[in-house]
Amino acid sequence: MESPFCPADAIAQGADFRLIETFGYRAGCGIRGLQHHLHRLERSAQVFGIPFDRRTQMAPLQALQAEEDLRCRLTLAATGAVELSTVPLPPAPQSWVVALAKQRVRSDDAWLLHKTTHRRIYDTVRNSLPAGVDEMLFLNERDELCEGTITNVFVTLRSGLRVTPPLSSGLLPGVLRQQLLEAKQVSEQVVTLRDLRDAQNVTVGNSLRGEIPAAFPGAVAPSP
Repeated sequence: MESPFCPADAIAQGADFRLIETFGYRAGCGIRGLQHHLHRLERSAQVFGIPFDRRTQMAPLQALQAEEDLRCRLTLAATGAVELSTVPLPPAPQSWVVALAKQRVRSDDAWLLHKTTHRRIYDTVRNSLPAGVDEMLFLNERDELCEGTITNVFVTLRSGLRVTPPLSSGLLPGVLRQQLLEAKQVSEQVVTLRDLRDAQNVTVGNSLRGEIPAAFPGAVAPSP
């Protein structure tokens, strides 16, 4: 279980603490969802009491030019210092095999609402994916579906309604998720294990990779 949410302690005790935004740069098109990423970063900076200046954030992004697609990682330190790193972005996968993580997250864990370097459970699970599995999905203490290690989840229910878990289940407000909500392509609804078993379709995704069709290796069942 993650430690209690205390922004001041996180900054005081962790010199390496950063807010993070990860996004894609498309050659000839620029950065996907830039304003959504900056808005989320600013909102988290306010919660953590970190100086945020949009012009400072934009400077390295406006200077970014490349002839290939890039994976970009923008970090904001407690001092307000900004750092941008990039690596080549491989083509998006056609599909991912996903499974349920044994570890649980808590619906009342406020850390889940912010993308930071304080994400031990996600990194631990991501770094130990079983062979043949591309993503692990988390449940909360109420057996509600939450999110993946690096993705939000979108479920087409038996009724045909396309939904994504609400923030109250315990998850990051992802940029792709927000864009789909704004476009009314999905709605928020608690997703149970039964919903997952009976789903017509499941995708996972984020703003970097877009939506990825998800397949489960065998029947969906509660984690032991």
